Amino acid sequence: MPKPPAPARPIRLHGMSISGHSHRVRLFCALLGLPVEWVEVDVFKGEHRLPGMLGLNPMGQVPVIEDGETVVPDSNAILVYLARRYAEPGQWLPEDALGAARVQRWFSLAAGELADGPASARVTCLVGREPTPAQLKTAQRLFRVMELALQEQAFLAGPAPTLADIAMYSYTAHAPEGGVSLEPYPALRAWVARIEALPGFVGMVRGPVPAPKEIPA
Repeated sequence: MPKPPAPARPIRLHGMSISGHSHRVRLFCALLGLPVEWVEVDVFKGEHRLPGMLGLNPMGQVPVIEDGETVVPDSNAILVYLARRYAEPGQWLPEDALGAARVQRWFSLAAGELADGPASARVTCLVGREPTPAQLKTAQRLFRVMELALQEQAFLAGPAPTLADIAMYSYTAHAPEGGVSLEPYPALRAWVARIEALPGFVGMVRGPVPAPKEIPA
């Protein structure tokens, strides 16, 4: 089977360096060996609301990619596009019904519990506030589910890495920056190490790590 063609010119990736949503796209491009032109968008300064960005994504959110004339917003949608366009068929996004459903399940958790728990707690700490009990409890509940899954298999959707792992990695690995410790979850920590050992891996900018917060019962 011929190797998927490389992009004619670097993919323009509009994102914010401390954003896990942006990092998951940057990471996947690196794992695929795709050339990328990074465009920093400072959300804290409102650059995501400037006319140029709104022209790419009317929702005013990052990341957004420009692949030639093709514009794709939303991190998980971008992952699907890149997998279908530039990866071996089925390598990162299974083509069978059950495999695809397993990846979609983790996409839903990435947009739900991951965003509402670890990601939200991290942002709260980065701006100098204390994470809320709801954020901490959501993170704990999610990490228990991930821990159970990873006790059974090496990666979230099966024995090999898929887009499920890319979608869940960034905010999980950086959860301690939101006061959420990974120490109670050995299988989860081993999974983080496996992702970081993948050829081409690139990390996300790290913020300060506060003391772990007590999670209310």
